Amino acid sequence: MKNYARQLFLSGFLSLLFCLILVQTSAADPFERRREYLVSEYVEKEGITNPRVLESMRKTERHLFVPLSARDKAYTDQALSIGHEQTISPPFIVAYMTEILEPQETDRVLEIGTGSGYQAAVLSPLVKDVYTIEIVEPLGRRAASTLKRLRYENVHTRIGDGFKGWPEAAPFDKIIVTCSPESIPQPLIDQLKDGGKMIIPLGERYQQVFYLLEKKDGKMISRPLQPTLFVPMTGLSEEQRRVLPDPSNPQLINGSFETDDNGDGYVDGFHYQRQMTRIEGDAPDGEYYVLFDNPQPGQLAQMLQGFAIDGRSVSELRISVEILMEEWRIGLNAQQRPGMVIHYYDEDRRPLGSDAIGLWHSDSDWQQLEYRVAVPYKAREAIVQIGLNGAAGKLAIDNVVLRRSK
Repeated sequence: MKNYARQLFLSGFLSLLFCLILVQTSAADPFERRREYLVSEYVEKEGITNPRVLESMRKTERHLFVPLSARDKAYTDQALSIGHEQTISPPFIVAYMTEILEPQETDRVLEIGTGSGYQAAVLSPLVKDVYTIEIVEPLGRRAASTLKRLRYENVHTRIGDGFKGWPEAAPFDKIIVTCSPESIPQPLIDQLKDGGKMIIPLGERYQQVFYLLEKKDGKMISRPLQPTLFVPMTGLSEEQRRVLPDPSNPQLINGSFETDDNGDGYVDGFHYQRQMTRIEGDAPDGEYYVLFDNPQPGQLAQMLQGFAIDGRSVSELRISVEILMEEWRIGLNAQQRPGMVIHYYDEDRRPLGSDAIGLWHSDSDWQQLEYRVAVPYKAREAIVQIGLNGAAGKLAIDNVVLRRSK
């Protein structure tokens, strides 16, 4: 009887100890499970395979690099405002840019556009040294403080014009540019080692493409990758752009999906394309349409495009789209359903709200739908989101047109 009581006590004690360890572990890192889910669902499933990059994404505490007001969204795969008209990049974009560079333990990496410091933190355990530059002084100071507090000792920070590079620390094995110039700054080319690689988003303010550049015998060999969207830069380079958007005349480009200049299957002009295929033939407009196919409720199946808009001069938009839907079901909540959503932002890139356009239903034939949408007076830019948006099923789309109504 005594042995049974002793065993019972020991069993209870060990169970209590195990529970305490679990509680302490959870309290020490309450976001660990959310990071794991983020990486498995929105990074690995979207094609990131480098095990070192995946491990760094799992361990880097993104919630410490966003404002407290956005901390509840830290482990969602979206850009978040960090103030001063800038954002922290979505986790997938950070992982994608990191993997493309094939980081090595001996690399010295230059990062342009520190922002929050998150990209530098992800790079830190993968390379020898990270040199990172931010032009916006308050962001630069905050990022430097965060990186120092979290003991990223191989990350070196500077406040200044990133497109001038860091000549005293050059040459660099890799360069990662997280803001979008109109063309490649010459100092960055000069400061890249022969054999080195650079990833950079290039293009007009709302129409950008990732380029991977490799320096061989002093010459830059470039390869276009997928479309992307980075927020407008701060400084002279942005002000001196030759091609500027017209916020009084908002419109989408490539709305009939006819253009894929590099033939990679991604539709030009749209970014964050998820579970989408460009299909040739039987299109209601032109030769191509796109098909979203999502078997699992809650998964992203969408595409996005940003555009300039000024609510002071544009009070209403006229939108038309042609769709063909098969059987579908709502996602994890009533908001996850097929359709189009316009997200509006003010001059500081603070969200102003979103308009979900239309209730789309299945039909055996293509349908042309038309809408009129009121524009918030404070709107200065917007992003249109099209797709299943978390619903399960199939959705074909073509001939998306957006223009001012009044």
